Amino acid sequence: MTLVPVIISGGSGSRLWPVSRTAHPKPFIDLPGGGNLIQKTYSRALALNDVVEVLTITNRDLYFKTLDEYGASAPHFTNLGFVLEPFGRNTAAAVALAAQEVSRTHGPDALMLVMPADHLIDNHAAFAAAVESATQLAQQGWLVTFGVKPEYPETGYGYIQKDTDVPLGNGFKVKRFVEKPSLETAQGYLDCAEYYWNSGMFCFRAGTLIEEMALCAPDVSSAVDLCLASSGEMQGSRHRSLHLDAVSFAKVPDISIDFALMERSEKVATIPCDIGWSDIGSWNAMSELSPADEQGNRIEGEAIIHDSRNNYVRSQRRLTALVGVEDLIVVDTPDALLVAHKDHAQDIKVITAQLKKNGHCSHLDHTTVQRPWGAYTTLEEGTRFKIKRIVVKPQGSLSLQMHHHRSEHWIVVSGMARVLNNDREFLLNTNESTFIPAGHTHRLENPGVIDLVLIEVQSGDYLGENDIVRFEDIYGRVGG
Repeated sequence: MTLVPVIISGGSGSRLWPVSRTAHPKPFIDLPGGGNLIQKTYSRALALNDVVEVLTITNRDLYFKTLDEYGASAPHFTNLGFVLEPFGRNTAAAVALAAQEVSRTHGPDALMLVMPADHLIDNHAAFAAAVESATQLAQQGWLVTFGVKPEYPETGYGYIQKDTDVPLGNGFKVKRFVEKPSLETAQGYLDCAEYYWNSGMFCFRAGTLIEEMALCAPDVSSAVDLCLASSGEMQGSRHRSLHLDAVSFAKVPDISIDFALMERSEKVATIPCDIGWSDIGSWNAMSELSPADEQGNRIEGEAIIHDSRNNYVRSQRRLTALVGVEDLIVVDTPDALLVAHKDHAQDIKVITAQLKKNGHCSHLDHTTVQRPWGAYTTLEEGTRFKIKRIVVKPQGSLSLQMHHHRSEHWIVVSGMARVLNNDREFLLNTNESTFIPAGHTHRLENPGVIDLVLIEVQSGDYLGENDIVRFEDIYGRVGG
C-alpha cells in the first residue's frame, strides 16, 4: 500500500485574531505545552505506516515558513511535495489538485489521507486505527470521511449521518451531510447516535477522487486540468513544489469539497471515531488547552487576578491584571489587544473583516515578520525613521536589492555579516556598523554558523516594505 498524507494549510483563522494573522495563520500559533498545529499534523502524518511522501497544499507566501516548521519537527524526512497557491480557492480545488499530483507521481491507486493543518488530535493510537480502517474502504473505491463522535451539541460544525442499513467493515455508507445546525437540532443529533461531527479529513484512492470529481463536479475537474497545464514545477534537494498559474487558478470554482463532491457522490463512507479531535476554532477552544485555577481562570503568560472568574488571558509579553470581571477573553500582542466576552468568541471574525476592509496592517502581519532568511521585528517608527531588529539564519541571505526612498544604517549585535554595498564587499563583526545610502545596490548575508543579529535604522521620505527592487534572490522571490 502507498499512502500520501495531504496537508491542507489554508485560511486565516480570523476568530483567533490578534495572534492569527494572514501572514501568520492558525496552524502556526504556538500552543500551550509547546509546538503548533502544523507541526503536530506533520508529526501525525509521519507516524503512519506506508507513507511515501507528504504533500502540502498552501499559499506560496507560507512556503518557506512551512518548510521551517517541518524541519524543526523531522529534519531528516526528505520526501516532501508542495502545491503552492497564489491565493485561496477553497477545498475542492485543493483536493482535486492534490489528487492529480498524487496520481501523476505515485499512480492512481495511491491512497491519499487529506488532513487540515489546523486541527488538534489527542488520541494518536485511535487516529492510527481509524486511518487503517479508512484505507481498507478506500482501497475498495470508497471516498471515506472521518466522523468524530460528538461530545456536546455543537452548532459550529457540520454533521454526517451514517446509513445504519449499509455497514461497511468498521464504517458505514454516508446517508447525508448536514450544515451547521441550530442548538435544538444539534441536541437531537447528539441524542440520536447516528450523527457525527464532520472532521474535514478524508481518505481515498487518487484515481477514485479524480473519477468522481469528473462525474459530480466537471466544472472543477476541467478547470483544475487547465490550471495544471499552465503551472510549473521546481525540484529542490529535499522537496519538489508545483507553482500554480494565477490566471488559470482564478477560474477554478470557489467551492468546498463537501458541496462539490461529497454531498453528490454515491461512493461516500464514514469511519466513526473518537480521537480527541478539535478544530481549535475559537479562543474558547484554545483556552481549554490550559489548566484552570480554582476560580476557573486560564492563564498563558503573566497575569494577576483578583476577584475574577472563568476568564482566559494570553499575555506573553507583559503583565496583565484583571479585577472583578468574569467570562472574558483577553489576548495581548505587541500591536493589538483583544477583550471579548466568551459568549461572543465567534464574533471576533467581524473585527478581522473590518480591519481588512479598512486596510489596517494588524490583520496581515505581526510586528515580527518571518522571511525565508530569518525574521525582522519593528521596534519603533515615526516620521522619516524606522528601527528594526533583524535576525538572519546561518547561511541565510537577503536579496540583492536597492531602495529608492530610504537609507539604512546596520549595527551588528551578534554574529558576523557579509555585506555588499555597491562594488564593495566586506565583513562586519559584533559592534561594527555600516551605512547603505538610498540608491545603492546591496545585500546582507550570514556566512557563519550562529544567528546574525543586527539593528537596522531606516531613514527617508518613504519607509514602506514595497520600496524594494530585487535583482537576485536565492529563494526565487521576484519584484517587490
